[in-house]
Amino acid sequence: MAKKRRSKAFWNNIKFKYKLTIINENTLEEIAKLRVSKLNGLSVLLALLTILFLIAATIIAFTPLRNYLPGYMNSEVRRQIVDNALRLDSLQGLVDRQNLYIMNIQDIFSGQVKVDTVQSLDSLTIMREDSLIERTQREEEFRRQYEETEKYNLTSITAQPIAEDLIFFKPTRGMISSKFDADRRHYGTDIAANPNESVLATLDGTVIASNYTAETGNVIQIQHNQGFVSIYKHLGSLLKNVGDKVQAGEAIALIGNSGSLSTGPHLHFELWYKGRAVDPEKYIVF
Repeated sequence: MAKKRRSKAFWNNIKFKYKLTIINENTLEEIAKLRVSKLNGLSVLLALLTILFLIAATIIAFTPLRNYLPGYMNSEVRRQIVDNALRLDSLQGLVDRQNLYIMNIQDIFSGQVKVDTVQSLDSLTIMREDSLIERTQREEEFRRQYEETEKYNLTSITAQPIAEDLIFFKPTRGMISSKFDADRRHYGTDIAANPNESVLATLDGTVIASNYTAETGNVIQIQHNQGFVSIYKHLGSLLKNVGDKVQAGEAIALIGNSGSLSTGPHLHFELWYKGRAVDPEKYIVF
């Protein structure tokens, strides 16, 4: 009963009408009057808000403003954006190829790259001779000591890598830009790849070097079983340290463009067997 009274009192209050009167102050003449209630005021307010919402929705739905709302982008505008992005990517690739072409032409003119080693002009846009990398003093000392100890070792002359029971993982995804060529002192395979692409260990092993040099940038060397050593140069971020055990196919670094002799995002991959460089393509399908 009390609840009904309160409800009735509420509706009586909200429906109660107030008289608004405008009176001339000098003559006290009633100029205008208006009888309103709280319910009338609320109804007028809701009507105004509804009208404003409909006007705003109409403007957004039938004007280009709708393209700024998530999910309402015009299909034509979306297509143009995608086309522009693809065109920009193609132009960036063209500029990069032209820059590499010019840099390699400069190397030929300066004598750093022999003209006889250039197979075609197009190859200049995707490769720069990794043979320009000079040996460090530590590498020279290691080579000298090894050659001295193996000078009279006849078995090392005929030794061939025994890899029938080994499964070599491809170190990264990409295209070969420069092949192994011992005559030109190019002791590895260059693989052009996307930046930040994962570099994988080709076999199980232990990291024996993880450092940085000015010429080759970030470098990782891994000692494997049966006398194999794999070397990865011009890396981006290094994910392993010296002494870490790695498994075949495990990420050890990311593709980068480090080192003064790097020509763009790529991996210089070397495979050594008992101190001698071997052609990686004889063991790995790139």
